[in-house]
Amino acid sequence: MKSSGSSTLTRPASGSATAGADGHPRRRKGRKGRIPRQLAVSPWLFAAPGLGIVGTFILYPFISTVINAFTDKRTLIDGQYVGLANFRELLHDDMFWIGLRNSSLYVLGVVPALVVLPLLLAMLVQKHIPGIGFFRSAFYTPVVASIVVVGLIWVWLLDERGLVNAVLEAVGVGKVGFLSDQWLLLLSAMAVTVWRGLGYYMIIYLAALASVPRELHEAAAVDGAGAFRRFLTVTVPAVRSTMVLVGALSSVTAFKVFSEVYLMAGPNGGPAGEDTTLVMLVQRTGTGLTGRIGYASALSVVVFVVTVGLMLLVLRADRKEEQ
Repeated sequence: MKSSGSSTLTRPASGSATAGADGHPRRRKGRKGRIPRQLAVSPWLFAAPGLGIVGTFILYPFISTVINAFTDKRTLIDGQYVGLANFRELLHDDMFWIGLRNSSLYVLGVVPALVVLPLLLAMLVQKHIPGIGFFRSAFYTPVVASIVVVGLIWVWLLDERGLVNAVLEAVGVGKVGFLSDQWLLLLSAMAVTVWRGLGYYMIIYLAALASVPRELHEAAAVDGAGAFRRFLTVTVPAVRSTMVLVGALSSVTAFKVFSEVYLMAGPNGGPAGEDTTLVMLVQRTGTGLTGRIGYASALSVVVFVVTVGLMLLVLRADRKEEQ
């Protein structure tokens, strides 16, 4: 018969500590696997909101567009699989070639200006002189301004009864059809795009110029190099990678131009639609109750492929120059 004071054998509770051979407490093994699992899941919980937004507004629309490009889907009609019929139709669509021409010309006219002019502007505003902050803010104001407001202001300025034509008529030049001539309208839209992009790319160049050692300019000046020579031999090599970045970004933006041309040329794309860009054609084809969503998706796929190709060409050219 056991005495009441004798110890009874009790089963340790789950997760409780037990004494080992050395006398130190040990925790049950069943508990060890929980902490690593929690640490592995925690980062995904923090990233879940961002991944949900990207998946909902970027990945799903992209995949849906690629799928619709191979169908004849319309706004109120479910599409059937038609293979490459939409892409074959593109080859015989005159408006597609007009849009491709205008978008390509836009890249050729805008990208060189947005690569060089913001760099020169950044070199001017990086100087520490009284009041330079005001000019930096003034140059950056078009970036934060609404594109609709900017477009309307430029339309009022370049209209036949606008300020620019009033000044030209006052000095005896006569009125110029900035918004009625096919090529002048396209050039006017390019000017607006360059004007809006100067401040944005100026900030990027300012960050790059801040990392250029001042000693390089001083050494070049001691060797007798002038301002233009120092610009070519010191500044340009130091910010060449930034120039490549600006060229890639501006080429993609220029090829996908929509707002400037739409606001200045109207929804029809100027006289006889001759100023229509590819993105304007996508908007015109794929919207409305009778919108051809399948054909517009095929146009969107072409725009995506061309923009990716432009970026790869810029990066490949930069890589060859480095070699």
